[in-house]
Amino acid sequence: MSEIRTELDDIDIIEMFQQESSKEKAFSFLVKKYQERLYWHIRRMLVNHDDTNDVLQNMFIKVWKYLHDFRQDSGLYTWLYRIATNESLTFLQQQKKKATQSLSNHENFLENTLRSEKGFDANKLEWKLQMAIQTLPEKQKAVFLLRYYDEMPYEKMSEVLETSVGSLKASYHHAAKKIEEFIKGN
Repeated sequence: MSEIRTELDDIDIIEMFQQESSKEKAFSFLVKKYQERLYWHIRRMLVNHDDTNDVLQNMFIKVWKYLHDFRQDSGLYTWLYRIATNESLTFLQQQKKKATQSLSNHENFLENTLRSEKGFDANKLEWKLQMAIQTLPEKQKAVFLLRYYDEMPYEKMSEVLETSVGSLKASYHHAAKKIEEFIKGN
């Protein structure tokens, strides 16, 4: 009796995806393997569950459309992270454009979104951290989240964000300082 594999490595998924007869099955494996990690990566950037699901769905639509062109210059996970990060940043920029208000009002919108989350307590350090993260510019937020929560090495982050390691280190340092100042002031 042959054993049914529930998880495939990335190369197997990509090879299966290239064959029309197993394309959908390969994509299901890919989604199952990475959906939760990508959800939490996006969620930390966007805060709101519904927005996160929308961006995650858009991200997987792009993956479906472009996986056959994936050149394997980087790992599959790195490529997926890059798409998830770019989709999240695009979503945040669209939200800013939709809100014909000032930047501070947009920041208030993000803070109010966070405050409306179940279990929110502004006196708890983890919520203060989340509020501080929401005040960061999008690129600094992405760098901080990848490094702090995902513990992603700068070299891998450089592939995901297509930015130099030095620039990423500077962004993380500035983000950490802003977060520290925010927490001390609140």
